Amino acid sequence: MIDSNLISATILLAALGIVSAAALRGWNGWLQLKTRELEQRRPELEGGAPSGMARIEVADLKERIRKLEAIAAGVDL
Repeated sequence: MIDSNLISATILLAALGIVSAAALRGWNGWLQLKTRELEQRRPELEGGAPSGMARIEVADLKERIRKLEAIAAGVDL
């Protein structure tokens, strides 16, 4: 009786290990796919965006810095 239970437990443990390994491999593949999708969508400021967009982004950043400096100096805008 113990041998039969031991064999059943061993088989179930091996099956669980195989299913877990397959699920982990699938999860890693899905994460790699999503990472590639995000990298393709991310525009680069200097290479991916047109020069007009890059200038607008730089101007927006300069405006934000100016406002933060005014807040730090205690000046009301």
